[in-house]
Amino acid sequence: MKRSVLTRYRVLAYVTGVLLVLLCLSMIAKYGLDVDGAATFTRVVAIAHGWLYVVYLVLAFDLGSKAKWPVGKQLWVLLAGTIPTAAFIVERKISRELEGTFSDATPEPVKA
Repeated sequence: MKRSVLTRYRVLAYVTGVLLVLLCLSMIAKYGLDVDGAATFTRVVAIAHGWLYVVYLVLAFDLGSKAKWPVGKQLWVLLAGTIPTAAFIVERKISRELEGTFSDATPEPVKA
């Protein structure tokens, strides 16, 4: 497995996580606090999160299939983009787990 697969997943996990937190805050502002302009912001963030979550799903599935994860783990990673802040926690755990498994890792120099 190449490091770029994990890097793409990590980027989309952070982007999806940030957008989901922003979406939650904008929904609170729109419905709970009745803030002017929150409806437009909520709509823009919801659309962005929706489309980028689809990309996140593709990249997370690609990572899971290359890492040969069981179905339960794969589902947890896929659903992490729908739970506020879960994407950050799952991304960190997955990154630590896969850190030493890359085919493009540079080998240690041999000392003579």
